[in-house]
Order: sequence, then C-alpha cells, then structure tokens
Amino acid sequence: MGRIGISCLFPASWHFSISPVGCPRILNTNLRQIIVISVLAAAVSLLYFSVIIIRNKYGRLTRDKKFQRYLARVTDIEATDTNNPSVNYGIVVDCGSSGSRVFVYCWPRHNGNPRDLLDIRQMRDKNRKPVVMKIKPGISEFATSPEKVSDYISPLLNFAAEHVPRAKHKETPLYILCTAGMRILPESQQKAILEDLLTDIPVHFDFLFSDSHAEVISGKQEGVYAWIGINFVLGRFEHIEDDDEAVVEVNIPGSESSEAIVRKRTAGILDMGGVSTQIAYEVPKTVSFASSQQEEVAKNLLAEFNLGCDVHQTEHVYRVYVATFLGFGGNAARQRYEDRIFANTIQKNRLLGKQTGLTPDMPYLDPCLPLDIKDEIQQNGQTIYLRGTGDFDLCRETIQPFMNKTNETQTSLNGVYQPPIHFQNSEFYGFSEFYYCTEDVLRMGGDYNAAKFTKAAKDYCATKWSILRERFDRGLYASHADLHRLKYQCFKSAWMFEVFHRGFSFPVNYKSLKTALQVYDKEVQWTLGAILYRTRFLPLRDIQQEAFRASHTHWRGVSFVYNHYLFSGCFLVVLLAILLYLLRLRRIHRRTLRNGSAAALWMEEGLPTQNAAGTL
Repeated sequence: MGRIGISCLFPASWHFSISPVGCPRILNTNLRQIIVISVLAAAVSLLYFSVIIIRNKYGRLTRDKKFQRYLARVTDIEATDTNNPSVNYGIVVDCGSSGSRVFVYCWPRHNGNPRDLLDIRQMRDKNRKPVVMKIKPGISEFATSPEKVSDYISPLLNFAAEHVPRAKHKETPLYILCTAGMRILPESQQKAILEDLLTDIPVHFDFLFSDSHAEVISGKQEGVYAWIGINFVLGRFEHIEDDDEAVVEVNIPGSESSEAIVRKRTAGILDMGGVSTQIAYEVPKTVSFASSQQEEVAKNLLAEFNLGCDVHQTEHVYRVYVATFLGFGGNAARQRYEDRIFANTIQKNRLLGKQTGLTPDMPYLDPCLPLDIKDEIQQNGQTIYLRGTGDFDLCRETIQPFMNKTNETQTSLNGVYQPPIHFQNSEFYGFSEFYYCTEDVLRMGGDYNAAKFTKAAKDYCATKWSILRERFDRGLYASHADLHRLKYQCFKSAWMFEVFHRGFSFPVNYKSLKTALQVYDKEVQWTLGAILYRTRFLPLRDIQQEAFRASHTHWRGVSFVYNHYLFSGCFLVVLLAILLYLLRLRRIHRRTLRNGSAAALWMEEGLPTQNAAGTL
C-alpha cells in the first residue's frame, strides 16, 4: 500500500510521511466539521487580533488626550521654560479706566491639526507667579498730554521684555487694547494717544507691533473676548470625546440652509461689577425678530466670528450675544436707589408736610438694609436718615421698577433685545457681584439654588445689625468681606436676584448657574480671549511645517498598516493551503479504501484483479 509524503509548505526538516490506512480516524468522519471549525477559529482569531490593535491604538490615544488635559492643568502652574525654543510668546496691555496692566502669554508649537486652537496659557516666572504688572493712573489721564503716553507705558513693556527671551522679541506680538476710560474721550484725543504709541514703541522695542495692534475696543469686543477666555479655559472649544459631554446643535452663521453641526456646549457668562452688568452667551440657532427695529438693534449685540485658522472651516464659527448695561452694577444700582429715596422723600415731605428722614428720630424705613442699622443719604447739603427693616421680599418689590422691563417679547433690562436661551440645555458662570453676593457673607458660592439663596438672604436681612457686627468681629465671614459688604449685602442680594430672574428672565428653578471668582483656580481675564482671537492665524505656519514633515514620514504609517494586512493575507493563504491539502488527503484516502475493498472482494471470488480492472 502506498504512503503519502507531506512536505508541502514546510521546511525540509519537517518532512514526513503517513499511510493512508493509518490516517487518523477523525479525517474519515469529521473532516468537513474540522474545516468549518478551523475557518471559524481563523476568522475569530483575525477579528480578535484586529479589535486588539484598534482598541490599543485608539484607547491609548483617548487616554493620552485625557492625561494631557490633566497634565496641562497641573503644569500650568509651573514656571515657563524660557530655554525651550519651541515656546512662543504674546503680550497684551489692558489699558483700563483706573490703570493699565500687562499680561504675558506663552504657548507651545501648534500640533498641526487645523481643527485645534493654540494652547495659550499665562506665562509664569521662576517663582511660578503669573507675569503680570499694573500701573496707575489710567491711560485716559494723558488725554491732554498724549506725548507722555509712551513714557507712561514703558515700565510695562520693560517688564515684559525682561521675561520674554531676547531671541523671541522679534516674533512676539504686542497688543495694546484700551477699554472704558478711553471710550469716553473724544475721537481726536484717542487718535493722538494711539499715534504716540505707534510711533515711539517700535523705536525702543523689537516686538511685533503694527497699526492694528493698538486700538480702543468696544464693550461688545471686550465681552466677546471675556466669553472666549472663559470657554477656552473650560475646554469648550475642544472636540467631543466622551458620550456624557454636554453638546448642542448649531446652525452655522451664513450656512443656515446646511445641516446643523453638533459640538460641545459653551458656557454663558454673567458679570456684575460696581457700575455695569454684562451678559454674553452663544446663540446656536438662527434667531427671528419681532420687528425691523429689533433686528437693527440686534445687529449691534450679536457678534459672529471664526476662531479657527482656516476661514473655510466652520467648526469654530460662533454667534455670541453680548449686552452691557451701564448703571446696573451693584454700587451704581444702590446709588440710583438712594437717589430715588431722597427725591421721593423730599417731595412727600413737601406735599404732605411730614418730617420723614429729616431727623434720626424719624428715619426713612429702608427694607433693603439689615434690621436696625442706621445710615444716611447726603445730597445738596441735605441729609436723609435711614433705618433698616431687613425685609428681603419688600426690598425686591421696591427695586423691580429699576429693571425697566417692557412688554415687548425677547427683551431684558431697559427693554434691550435678548435672544431666547435654551434653559434646559445651557450653563452660565456668574462673576464679580454674582460671586460676592453668594459667597462673602452667605457662604453659598458655587452651584446656585434660588430657593436656598432666597432663604439665606431673608435670614440675613432680618438679622439685627448688632448680631451681624458680632459675627464679623469673630471672623465668621469671608476674609475679604468688609463692613461695606455687610451693610449693603441685603440690597445687593435682592438686586442680583431681580436682575438674574426678572431682568434676564432665568426661571427660579434654573440649576445651571455657577458663581465663581476663578475657573480652575485661575482668574481668567478678557485679555486671554483677545490674544486667542488675534493670533488665530498663527497656527498656519506650524501646520505647513507639520504637513511637510508628515509627507516624509507618511511611508512609515503606511508600512505599518500594510504589514498588518500582509500578515492577515499570509495567514489566510496558509490556512487555505492547509485545508486544501487536507481535502486532497481525504480524497486519496477514500480512493485507497475503495481499491482495497475491491481487491479483497475479487480475491474472495477468485477473480483476477487485472480483468476486473480492465472491465472498469
């Protein structure tokens, strides 16, 4: 009986032979099952191999991104490595009404992805302190002597020049942006001040400083920059990576007919200072207007801009509503309130012949002051004496007319247009007075709850002033809370509540307001948003360099992918060859068995094998 040699596909040292009769029993009975099982096993193995590769690759990338974000927050408080040549720098001078401040920012080389923004952060010196310097007075004080402005601002620029490496000066942009103090000056005086800066600074400093780098920005621009800065620190301009991240559908301005895109939900900001209150938030959907007049007003309140480096990409196109309300800050509102009290009291006394408020024994009863506190209003040589009654609800009712709300739809304070807010899918951060009112005395900063805040404010207002003073002396309030805060906390709590809920129409059950002094332990300035916006095209240079490097290293990635395909292909070819060989082996085995059976039969019947074979 013949033997079958097995040498195909194996090295010479593996060659061996078997007898067809001695084939394993399993080859005779279950070969098809073995083939099916083998194919399934191979497919499962290949699928498992592919899943492992993909999972390891993308899982590692996701973990790396999360780790990098965490690491960025940690290293953000480390000293900036000025010896690193890949670090870039930028300088912003904020020329405010009371003084000017310089901020130095830095960022690493762009990663080459046109969808990503620059990773800008505040520069820190060797002591890990932010590189910031402030001088007084405000730049507007030089309105009549603009030739002195360059000397006035030089200390700030010298300070920045000392921290930015000398080799980086010529590629470091400098922006001098003037705000409230300069806005009230005549245009001729503004121009004279800016002209002096543009003429003298390039003589003494090598920073990138063109004509567009020095200007007086509007309140709208300042609000947009603040909104950009806050959302950048919150990571709202990054790509969606987790399923549990809050998202929003956005109709891109100018592409309303196109399908809405889904991206991370941005946060709105509320900022109540001493003089004014400001609100800024993204308007993701196309808005409609009640009238042509309202549409005309809205044009001055809506800003549309692209934060990305590619003007043709719409991923970072935003439509933001910004409105500033002068006279609606905490201190200005109290002043307006006292002016009303003074005028009304004098008028009523004159008409009714009363003496209310004219002596300490007959004070005007003020529901917006803590219980039993005494205060005075002095105007034009006259004095009105006040005594607090600490009635929070009556205080709210008294100040409601100051909101100047109208019956027109989609309006807020002073009847100003306000696009609708999707309260069920929104988030706001409240700064300055929103934080001080909730935290300094009431110790409720953070997540805002209207019911809890109202109860705490009522209790505070109804507490006798002597008890409040005792608590203050015992240090039970925030370290920066002073007697002025204690005296006007009741009024400011009511004012903040009314502005938020009645003025801006936030429902009382709104749970997505966070009052804060800092974001991730950092005080975020509008200057961060300014440099993010003004340097948005700088990544183009790094993207071009990255593309050049990628073209030379692309073959490595391609080779890596092809190696996996080649391995899988070879694996399948080898498996197929083995299966075909087993089939051939089975066929030979069956033929041998048939021949053997026929020979045995012929031998039993005495027939010659040759004749039998010949008849076949």
